[in-house]
Amino acid sequence: MLKGKRVIVTGSARGLGLAFAMSLVEKGAHIVIADILEDEGSALANSLQKSGYNAHFVKVDLANPKSIEKCVLQSVEILGGLDGLVNNGAIATGIGGVSMEDIDIDVWDKVMNVNVRGTWLMTRAASPFLRQSGNAKVVNMASDTALWGAPKLLHYVSSKGAIIAMTKSMARELGNDNVCVNAIAPGLTLVEATEYVPEERHQQYRDGRAISRAQLPEDVVGVVNFLLSDSASFITGQLLPINGGFVMN
Repeated sequence: MLKGKRVIVTGSARGLGLAFAMSLVEKGAHIVIADILEDEGSALANSLQKSGYNAHFVKVDLANPKSIEKCVLQSVEILGGLDGLVNNGAIATGIGGVSMEDIDIDVWDKVMNVNVRGTWLMTRAASPFLRQSGNAKVVNMASDTALWGAPKLLHYVSSKGAIIAMTKSMARELGNDNVCVNAIAPGLTLVEATEYVPEERHQQYRDGRAISRAQLPEDVVGVVNFLLSDSASFITGQLLPINGGFVMN
Protein backbone atom coordinates (compact mmCIF):
# COMPACT_ATOMS: atom_id res chain seq x y z
CA MET A 1 0.00 0.00 0.00
CA LEU A 2 2.85 2.38 0.81
CA LYS A 3 5.82 0.65 -0.79
CA GLY A 4 8.31 3.21 -2.07
CA LYS A 5 6.31 6.20 -0.84
CA ARG A 6 8.62 9.00 0.31
CA VAL A 7 7.34 10.54 3.52
CA ILE A 8 8.46 13.08 6.12
CA VAL A 9 7.07 12.56 9.63
CA THR A 10 7.62 15.41 12.08
CA GLY A 11 7.84 14.75 15.79
CA SER A 12 8.57 11.10 15.15
CA ALA A 13 11.48 10.40 17.50
CA ARG A 14 9.07 9.19 20.19
CA GLY A 15 5.43 8.84 21.11
CA LEU A 16 2.69 8.65 18.52
CA GLY A 17 5.05 9.93 15.81
CA LEU A 18 7.39 7.03 16.47
CA ALA A 19 4.46 4.65 16.01
CA PHE A 20 3.72 6.31 12.67
CA ALA A 21 7.35 5.97 11.59
CA MET A 22 7.54 2.30 12.56
CA SER A 23 4.31 1.44 10.78
CA LEU A 24 5.29 3.33 7.63
CA VAL A 25 8.61 1.57 7.18
CA GLU A 26 6.98 -1.79 7.87
CA LYS A 27 4.62 -0.99 4.98
CA GLY A 28 7.58 -0.25 2.71
CA ALA A 29 7.68 3.54 2.85
CA HIS A 30 10.93 5.50 2.74
CA ILE A 31 10.85 8.00 5.58
CA VAL A 32 12.58 10.93 7.17
CA ILE A 33 12.24 11.17 10.93
CA ALA A 34 12.14 14.94 11.47
CA ASP A 35 12.45 15.98 15.09
CA ILE A 36 14.21 18.40 17.42
CA LEU A 37 15.32 15.43 19.56
CA GLU A 38 18.56 14.66 17.76
CA ASP A 39 19.82 11.78 19.91
CA GLU A 40 16.51 9.92 19.96
CA GLY A 41 15.81 10.55 16.28
CA SER A 42 19.24 9.48 15.12
CA ALA A 43 19.12 6.34 17.27
CA LEU A 44 15.72 5.41 15.85
CA ALA A 45 16.86 5.93 12.26
CA ASN A 46 20.01 3.89 12.85
CA SER A 47 18.03 1.08 14.44
CA LEU A 48 15.57 0.98 11.54
CA GLN A 49 18.39 1.00 8.99
CA LYS A 50 20.05 -1.95 10.72
CA SER A 51 16.73 -3.78 10.40
CA GLY A 52 16.78 -3.17 6.66
CA TYR A 53 14.35 -0.26 6.51
CA ASN A 54 14.76 2.96 4.55
CA ALA A 55 14.74 5.53 7.34
CA HIS A 56 16.76 8.68 7.91
CA PHE A 57 16.92 11.41 10.53
CA VAL A 58 16.89 15.14 9.84
CA LYS A 59 16.80 17.61 12.72
CA VAL A 60 14.09 20.26 12.68
CA ASP A 61 12.99 22.99 15.05
CA LEU A 62 9.36 23.74 14.21
CA ALA A 63 9.66 27.13 15.91
CA ASN A 64 12.41 28.16 13.47
CA PRO A 65 11.40 28.93 9.86
CA LYS A 66 14.94 28.50 8.53
CA SER A 67 15.28 25.14 10.25
CA ILE A 68 12.04 24.02 8.62
CA GLU A 69 13.17 25.03 5.14
CA LYS A 70 16.52 23.30 5.64
CA CYS A 71 14.83 20.15 6.91
CA VAL A 72 12.56 19.86 3.89
CA LEU A 73 15.36 20.45 1.39
CA GLN A 74 17.61 17.89 3.11
CA SER A 75 14.77 15.38 3.29
CA VAL A 76 13.88 15.72 -0.38
CA GLU A 77 17.53 15.31 -1.31
CA ILE A 78 17.77 12.14 0.79
CA LEU A 79 14.49 10.65 -0.43
CA GLY A 80 14.74 11.77 -4.04
CA GLY A 81 11.34 13.45 -3.92
CA LEU A 82 8.33 13.64 -1.67
CA ASP A 83 4.98 11.83 -1.71
CA GLY A 84 3.75 12.45 1.81
CA LEU A 85 4.01 14.68 4.86
CA VAL A 86 2.75 13.86 8.35
CA ASN A 87 2.58 17.04 10.43
CA ASN A 88 2.70 15.35 13.82
CA GLY A 89 5.20 17.54 15.69
CA ALA A 90 3.65 19.72 18.40
CA ILE A 91 3.97 20.98 21.94
CA ALA A 92 1.62 18.92 24.07
CA THR A 93 3.51 17.89 27.20
CA GLY A 94 3.43 19.73 30.50
CA ILE A 95 1.18 22.60 29.47
CA GLY A 96 -2.21 21.41 30.74
CA GLY A 97 -4.05 22.03 33.98
CA VAL A 98 -3.92 25.82 33.64
CA SER A 99 -7.02 28.00 33.48
CA MET A 100 -7.41 30.43 30.60
CA GLU A 101 -6.80 33.30 33.04
CA ASP A 102 -3.45 31.87 34.10
CA ILE A 103 -1.87 30.85 30.78
CA ASP A 104 1.45 32.62 30.32
CA ILE A 105 1.51 34.69 27.12
CA ASP A 106 4.97 33.43 26.19
CA VAL A 107 3.80 29.82 26.55
CA TRP A 108 0.73 30.61 24.42
CA ASP A 109 2.94 32.07 21.70
CA LYS A 110 5.33 29.11 21.83
CA VAL A 111 2.47 26.62 21.43
CA MET A 112 1.04 28.57 18.50
CA ASN A 113 4.43 28.99 16.83
CA VAL A 114 5.16 25.26 16.90
CA ASN A 115 1.73 23.70 16.55
CA VAL A 116 0.12 26.09 14.06
CA ARG A 117 2.82 28.10 12.34
CA GLY A 118 5.14 25.09 12.25
CA THR A 119 2.51 22.99 10.48
CA TRP A 120 1.89 25.75 7.94
CA LEU A 121 5.61 26.34 7.30
CA MET A 122 6.37 22.62 6.93
CA THR A 123 3.59 22.28 4.39
CA ARG A 124 4.60 25.47 2.61
CA ALA A 125 8.21 24.34 2.30
CA ALA A 126 7.13 20.89 1.11
CA SER A 127 4.42 22.05 -1.29
CA PRO A 128 6.58 22.39 -4.44
CA PHE A 129 7.78 18.82 -4.06
CA LEU A 130 4.35 17.48 -3.10
CA ARG A 131 2.89 19.11 -6.21
CA GLN A 132 5.55 17.44 -8.34
CA SER A 133 4.61 14.02 -6.99
CA GLY A 134 1.30 14.04 -8.84
CA ASN A 135 -0.47 12.08 -6.09
CA ALA A 136 0.81 13.37 -2.76
CA LYS A 137 -0.77 13.33 0.67
CA VAL A 138 -0.57 15.54 3.76
CA VAL A 139 -1.88 14.35 7.12
CA ASN A 140 -2.21 17.01 9.81
CA MET A 141 -2.45 16.15 13.48
CA ALA A 142 -5.43 17.76 15.18
CA SER A 143 -6.98 16.52 18.43
CA ASP A 144 -10.42 15.65 19.66
CA THR A 145 -9.87 18.18 22.46
CA ALA A 146 -10.82 20.79 19.85
CA LEU A 147 -14.10 18.96 19.21
CA TRP A 148 -15.35 18.80 22.78
CA GLY A 149 -13.59 21.83 24.29
CA ALA A 150 -11.24 20.31 26.84
CA PRO A 151 -10.87 22.68 29.82
CA LYS A 152 -7.64 24.02 31.26
CA LEU A 153 -5.82 23.45 27.99
CA LEU A 154 -6.94 26.47 25.96
CA HIS A 155 -3.67 27.14 24.13
CA TYR A 156 -3.33 23.54 22.93
CA VAL A 157 -7.03 23.18 22.11
CA SER A 158 -6.96 26.44 20.15
CA SER A 159 -3.90 25.33 18.21
CA LYS A 160 -5.60 22.09 17.21
CA GLY A 161 -8.76 23.92 16.20
CA ALA A 162 -6.60 26.02 13.91
CA ILE A 163 -5.17 22.84 12.37
CA ILE A 164 -8.69 21.69 11.50
CA ALA A 165 -9.46 24.97 9.72
CA MET A 166 -6.03 25.09 8.06
CA THR A 167 -6.52 21.60 6.65
CA LYS A 168 -9.61 22.66 4.72
CA SER A 169 -7.94 25.71 3.17
CA MET A 170 -4.80 23.75 2.32
CA ALA A 171 -6.91 21.08 0.63
CA ARG A 172 -8.46 23.66 -1.68
CA GLU A 173 -5.15 25.36 -2.47
CA LEU A 174 -3.26 22.14 -3.24
CA GLY A 175 -6.05 20.13 -4.81
CA ASN A 176 -5.39 21.21 -8.40
CA ASP A 177 -2.10 19.31 -8.24
CA ASN A 178 -3.72 16.19 -6.77
CA VAL A 179 -2.36 16.83 -3.29
CA CYS A 180 -4.82 15.57 -0.68
CA VAL A 181 -4.77 17.23 2.74
CA ASN A 182 -6.61 15.67 5.66
CA ALA A 183 -6.47 15.80 9.44
CA ILE A 184 -6.97 13.26 12.17
CA ALA A 185 -8.20 14.02 15.67
CA PRO A 186 -6.98 11.34 18.07
CA GLY A 187 -8.36 11.05 21.55
CA LEU A 188 -6.21 10.73 24.64
CA THR A 189 -3.64 8.13 23.59
CA LEU A 190 -1.25 6.29 25.89
CA VAL A 191 2.14 7.73 24.88
CA GLU A 192 4.90 9.72 26.58
CA ALA A 193 3.22 13.03 25.80
CA THR A 194 0.13 12.11 27.84
CA GLU A 195 1.87 10.70 30.91
CA TYR A 196 1.34 14.01 32.73
CA VAL A 197 -2.44 13.91 32.18
CA PRO A 198 -4.28 13.30 35.48
CA GLU A 199 -5.84 9.87 35.96
CA GLU A 200 -9.31 11.39 36.24
CA ARG A 201 -9.02 12.70 32.66
CA HIS A 202 -7.97 9.25 31.44
CA GLN A 203 -10.97 7.80 33.28
CA GLN A 204 -13.25 10.44 31.76
CA TYR A 205 -12.18 9.28 28.31
CA ARG A 206 -12.55 5.59 29.12
CA ASP A 207 -16.03 6.12 30.57
CA GLY A 208 -17.16 8.33 27.69
CA ARG A 209 -16.05 6.16 24.80
CA ALA A 210 -18.42 3.89 22.94
CA ILE A 211 -15.51 1.43 22.96
CA SER A 212 -14.68 1.61 26.64
CA ARG A 213 -10.94 1.06 26.92
CA ALA A 214 -7.66 2.93 26.76
CA GLN A 215 -6.58 4.29 23.37
CA LEU A 216 -3.25 2.97 22.06
CA PRO A 217 -0.96 4.16 19.25
CA GLU A 218 -1.92 1.16 17.12
CA ASP A 219 -5.48 2.47 17.11
CA VAL A 220 -4.30 5.51 15.13
CA VAL A 221 -1.55 4.35 12.77
CA GLY A 222 -3.78 2.47 10.35
CA VAL A 223 -5.79 5.58 9.55
CA VAL A 224 -2.63 7.56 8.82
CA ASN A 225 -1.35 4.78 6.57
CA PHE A 226 -4.64 4.80 4.67
CA LEU A 227 -4.65 8.59 4.24
CA LEU A 228 -1.11 8.44 2.83
CA SER A 229 -2.01 5.69 0.38
CA ASP A 230 -3.35 5.77 -3.16
CA SER A 231 -6.65 4.47 -1.79
CA ALA A 232 -7.28 7.92 -0.30
CA SER A 233 -6.67 9.87 -3.52
CA PHE A 234 -10.20 11.33 -3.65
CA ILE A 235 -10.44 12.19 0.05
CA THR A 236 -9.35 15.70 0.97
CA GLY A 237 -10.20 18.47 3.40
CA GLN A 238 -11.61 15.98 5.89
CA LEU A 239 -11.24 15.47 9.62
CA LEU A 240 -11.30 11.93 11.01
CA PRO A 241 -11.78 11.66 14.78
CA ILE A 242 -10.10 8.54 16.18
CA ASN A 243 -11.22 8.20 19.76
CA GLY A 244 -13.35 5.10 20.21
CA GLY A 245 -16.53 7.15 19.97
CA PHE A 246 -15.76 9.70 22.70
CA VAL A 247 -16.68 12.38 20.16
CA MET A 248 -18.82 11.46 17.16
CA ASN A 249 -19.47 13.34 13.91
